[in-house]
Amino acid sequence: MTVTDGMPKSPSAEKEGTREPVPFGPGSVLWDTMGLYTSAIAGNGVFILQVMHPAIGTVVDRLSSFRTDPLGRAARSFASVQTWVYGGETAIEEGRRLREMHKPLSAVDEDGNRHHALSAEPWAWVHLTGFYAAVTASRYFAPAPMTPEEEQQVFDEFMNLGRILRVPERMLPKTIPDYWDYFEDMVANTLVPHKVAHEVLAQMGQVPPNVPGPLRPAVAPLSAAGGRLGRLITVGTLPAEARRKLGVSWTASDERRLKVAGQLIGRGTPLLPERVRYMPIAYRARQAARAQERLERTLAQRPM
Repeated sequence: MTVTDGMPKSPSAEKEGTREPVPFGPGSVLWDTMGLYTSAIAGNGVFILQVMHPAIGTVVDRLSSFRTDPLGRAARSFASVQTWVYGGETAIEEGRRLREMHKPLSAVDEDGNRHHALSAEPWAWVHLTGFYAAVTASRYFAPAPMTPEEEQQVFDEFMNLGRILRVPERMLPKTIPDYWDYFEDMVANTLVPHKVAHEVLAQMGQVPPNVPGPLRPAVAPLSAAGGRLGRLITVGTLPAEARRKLGVSWTASDERRLKVAGQLIGRGTPLLPERVRYMPIAYRARQAARAQERLERTLAQRPM
């Protein structure tokens, strides 16, 4: 969920200087990585960074279903993210749909400040945390860290993704060094230890509230084990300054355990069948793209 502090910008201001987005396809890094189930491992860390923004945290606190339906919220979020990358022209429509969905959303924080959906800073922050997550996931969970060339390509693709999501062009960093200056400033000077961030961390390991009562005893051990791993990954992939603000500890032993888990994930994932590695939308899109390529080759070779 994305929110704002202050009134929304006018449509003319949003359109000023905006380049038209381009749908993703085969050959892009996000096409190969965003649909992996392992891409979800950084999801909670990204959500923590997002809700530490005072405006985002306020609207999520007041309006999100993360407390009552965490699995449903996660499923809807992942389906939307998959559509951005694998939906072709539907990705452009999804970007418009999200903005329309957020237009009426607003909430008042404890100090009486009203936060509206679609103002530039929080809308951009929600999107731009993704590049941090991609770089961090590559460092811990990929078979090999990104090369500088790959990092530049991922950066360029995330800026294009920002245009799909209608992030104002002025909010998109021009270079990778610009991005890190922006990111570090946001973490240091804008993010706060919002109560929603603490709630999300506390939820890890708990049985989701909408699991039926008879199943809860059976689900509890799985939730506890998953929660321990999830918390390790979430806390470990946060910036050190964000951990400090939240008051969560991180030791050298924790770092070693995260690196071991990351190596197992990074080395094991490529060995799995594609159907198991990729989420359904991504898997079907990749299948369709290969079928289209085969058709085009056949058409090019037809008798004339």
